Amino acid sequence: MQILVIGPGCAKCKTLAQFTEQAVKELGVAAEINKVTDLKQIMALGVMMTPALAVNGTVKVVGKVPSIPEIKAILQQAVA
Repeated sequence: MQILVIGPGCAKCKTLAQFTEQAVKELGVAAEINKVTDLKQIMALGVMMTPALAVNGTVKVVGKVPSIPEIKAILQQAVA
């Protein structure tokens, strides 16, 4: 599973990265988590508000930090 944490590196972006890592660990799924901080790459992904979370190339969350249970639900849908 490919996960992108998208944002310029603000506090909310860092929180989203931590929550995502925690959710992956709790689920025990194999995932590669990458951070996208370059503004041109963020725009190329079609993201206009950060932080954002993309799973397997699909942007799932934009402009907010979801809770760990919300992230786990998103990841479980991606695995199914």
